[in-house]
Amino acid sequence: MAISRKKKEQLLEEYKEQIGTASAIVFTNYRGKSVARLRSLRAKLEPTQTSYVVIKNSIFGIALDQTEHVRPEELLTGPNAVAFVGEDIGKGVTALMDWIKAERIGEIQGAILGDTVLDAKRAESLADLPTKEETLASVLGAINAPASSLARMLSAPTSSLVRVINAHVEKQQQEA
Repeated sequence: MAISRKKKEQLLEEYKEQIGTASAIVFTNYRGKSVARLRSLRAKLEPTQTSYVVIKNSIFGIALDQTEHVRPEELLTGPNAVAFVGEDIGKGVTALMDWIKAERIGEIQGAILGDTVLDAKRAESLADLPTKEETLASVLGAINAPASSLARMLSAPTSSLVRVINAHVEKQQQEA
């Protein structure tokens, strides 16, 4: 069934908006997924700020061109759905892969990360990226480490002096 020009223009704008806000775009084969299963996948992806959309390849390719993204022709064939991953790439791709493994439907075909097109294997490795919280914790730990070392170094002479004075006071008390 052909779609109207107005609907095509609407899809193009929606795709461009989603592409503009996505940290990564993961292509999957959606063959065999019922509407109910797609709803369950979208529900699983929602907490990770990832949206899942069945795409029209030709219009999606135009949207990639207009947003000045790389156009992976090899990924724009066949029945495709795309996961637009939010700012936490590791969490979003992990949730997608967990659902695919649990439901045993579909597969990751590739991804776009910045200006790089990733094959299926490299796209799946995005799940190994640390989450946003893990990254922030390691950055804060790296920032905090020099400060705590400095605090220990500055307090060391003072505590040593206190111990020497305390030992001297105890010695004086024992002699008395």
